[in-house]
Amino acid sequence: MKRTILIFTVLLFVGSHSVYTQQFNLDSLERVLQGSISDSLRLTTLLTLSKEYQYKDIPKAEKFSKQAFSLAEKNNWAWGKSKAYSQEAFLATISGDYTKAMKYDNENLQMVIEQGDSVAIAESLNNLGNDYSDIGKYDESYYYFTQSYRVARAIKDSLKMTKAIFNIGTVLNELGQYDLALEHFRVSSQISQMIGDEDGMPYTDEAVGFVYLKRKEYKKAEEYLRKALRSIRERNLTVIEPRTMKRLAQLYFEQDDSEKALLYYDTAAMLYRQSSNEFGVAEVNLGISQILIDQEGFAEAKGLIERSLETAKLFNAQKMEIDCYRLLSELAEKKGDFKSALTYHKNFKQLEDSLFSEKMIEKIFQDQLRFQTETKDLEIAALSKAKTQQSNEIRRQEFLRNILVVVVALTAILLFTVYRSGQRRKRINNLLVEHQQEIKRRSIELEQLNQVKDKFFSIISHDLRSPINALSGLLNLVENKQITQEEFANLTKELKIQFNHTRTLINNLLDWALLQMDKLKIQPEKINLATIVDDNFKLLSSLHLKEIKLVNNLAPDMIGWGDLNMINLVFRNLILNAIKFSEAGGVIEISATHKDGSYVVGVKDYGVGISEEVQKLLFDKTSGYSTRGTANEKGTGLGLILCKEFVEKNGGQIWLESEEGKGSTFYFSLKKA
Repeated sequence: MKRTILIFTVLLFVGSHSVYTQQFNLDSLERVLQGSISDSLRLTTLLTLSKEYQYKDIPKAEKFSKQAFSLAEKNNWAWGKSKAYSQEAFLATISGDYTKAMKYDNENLQMVIEQGDSVAIAESLNNLGNDYSDIGKYDESYYYFTQSYRVARAIKDSLKMTKAIFNIGTVLNELGQYDLALEHFRVSSQISQMIGDEDGMPYTDEAVGFVYLKRKEYKKAEEYLRKALRSIRERNLTVIEPRTMKRLAQLYFEQDDSEKALLYYDTAAMLYRQSSNEFGVAEVNLGISQILIDQEGFAEAKGLIERSLETAKLFNAQKMEIDCYRLLSELAEKKGDFKSALTYHKNFKQLEDSLFSEKMIEKIFQDQLRFQTETKDLEIAALSKAKTQQSNEIRRQEFLRNILVVVVALTAILLFTVYRSGQRRKRINNLLVEHQQEIKRRSIELEQLNQVKDKFFSIISHDLRSPINALSGLLNLVENKQITQEEFANLTKELKIQFNHTRTLINNLLDWALLQMDKLKIQPEKINLATIVDDNFKLLSSLHLKEIKLVNNLAPDMIGWGDLNMINLVFRNLILNAIKFSEAGGVIEISATHKDGSYVVGVKDYGVGISEEVQKLLFDKTSGYSTRGTANEKGTGLGLILCKEFVEKNGGQIWLESEEGKGSTFYFSLKKA
C-alpha cells in the first residue's frame, strides 16, 4: 500500500506543470464567459468547460452543462439541447449513476430523431445500450446496440459500426458466449485499424483480456489487460483506467495473490473517487470484500458488502445487487450461520432468475438470430452482385474469344472442341453450385442443432442446480438443528415440487438425447388408449398437483397402433402441460374421435390459454419456448418438442387450438390397430 501511495505522489509531482497549464487555460475560458459574447459562443464555451472539468470536479462540470442547457432552451436551439443532454448523460455515467444517464440519453434520442440526424441517432442508441448493460439489463442493451449498428451501416459510418459491434461483444461475454464475443471483438479491431481509430484498440484489448479472465486463461488475460493499461495511459483514456485496474485485481485474486490484488483495488478506488463515481467504488468494495472473506475478516467484509448493496439499490443496479447477496451468503456460510446463508442465497437466486430469466435469454436469442440472418442477407446480396459482375465479365470474354475464332478461321473441329469444353465447364459449375448449396443447408441445420443444445443445456444446468442447492441448505440446517418441524415440513413440500419438476426434466432429457443420437427404435404394438390414460391419471393424482379433476372420456375399445413408451410419454407430457396452466381445482378432459383410419386424441384444459404469437413457437425446436404455470411451475420447452417428434415418428401429427382465458386443447393423431 505504501509503495502505491509513493508511486502516485511521484506521478502527481511530475504532472504538476501540466496541471498548472491546464488550470491557466480553464481560467481563460471562464474569463471569456464574463465578457460580452454571443449566446452561441457562450453555449459552446460552457460545454467545453464542462468537458474540461468532468474528470477534475464533477459538480462544477454539472453546473456548466446545466447552464448550457438553460441557454439552449432559452433560445430554443434543438442542437444545443441535444449536446447538453449528451454531456449530462456522460457525467452521470462516469459518476456511476446509470439510471440518470439513461434518462438523459432517452431525452437526447427523442431530440435527434426529430432532427433526423442519423449520426447522432446511432450514437444515442449506442449510449442507451451502454446504460442498460451497466445495470445488467442485457436484453435491452443488445437491442439498442443492434439498432445502432443498423443505423450506422445505413449511413456507412464505420466508427459507429465498430462501436456497436464491440458493444454487442461485451453483452455476449456477460452471457457466457465467449467465442462469439471474441469474434465480435476481432471484427471491431479490424475495422478500427482500417479507419485509424487508435482509441478503439485499448477498449478491445481490455475486453479481450476480460473474456480470457472469465475463461480462467490467466496468462492471456494478463497479457491483454497490461497491454490495454499501457495504451490507456498513453492516450489518456481516463474513463476506463479504473475498470482495467479492477480487472487486474480480480485476476491476481483468482491466482491467490491477495497482496497485489489489494494494491490494484486501492488504485481503482482512488481513481473512481476522483471522478465521484459511487458505483465504481461500490464495485471495488465488493472485490475487496472477497479478499477479506478469504482472510476471515468477516466484520469488515460485511460492512463493505452492505454499503455496496445500498449503492446497488440506489442506482437500481440488479447485477451488483446479485453479487452482494452472493457474497453475503458465502460470508454467512463461512461463519457457520447456515440459516442466514440460505436466506441470502434465496435472495441471490430470485434476483438472478429475474435478471437472467428464460424470457430474457430467449429474447436475446431471437434478436441475435434476426441480426445474424440480416447480416447474412447483406453478405448474400454482395456475393450476388459480385457474381453478376463476374458473369458479365465471362460473357464479354466469351464474345471476344468467339470473334477471335472467326477472325483466325479456326476449323470446325476446334469450334466443336471449344463448345464441348464450355458445356463441360457449365456442368462442373452447376455441380459446384449444388454442392455449395448443400453445404450451406447442412451448416444451417448444424447451427440450429447447436443452438438447441446450448439452450437446453443452459436450462438444464440451472434447473438441476436449484433443487440440489436447496436440499444441501436444508440438510445443513437439519444437521445444525436450526430449523423447526413446521419449517421442515414446509421446505420439504417445496422440495418435493422441485424434484417432481426435475424428474420430469431428466426423463424428457434422456428421451431427447436418445432421439438425437437415433438410438430410439420404434416398436409398434396394440395400445389400449383408455388404459394408458388411466395409468397416467393414477400416477399424477398421487402427486396431488393442484387437486385437478382428471376426466377420461376414451372408450375401452379404442386400440391404437404405435410404440407404447413413446405414446405414453406424449400423454404424460400433454397432461402435465394441461395441469401446469390450469388453476387449482380445475378440470382436464381426454377424448378421441375417428378420422380416416386413425384416432384424433384431444387433451383439453380450461386454464389460461395461449396467445397466437406463442402458439407459433411451441413446437419449434430452435426456440425452446417456455413460461411459468399458474402456480409458478417452471418448464423447459422440451416436453412439447419431444411430443411432436414422437407423434411424427409414429406416423401422426400434433396441433393445438387455444383461446386466451378460456383454455387449450392439444390434438394428436394415432393410427388404429
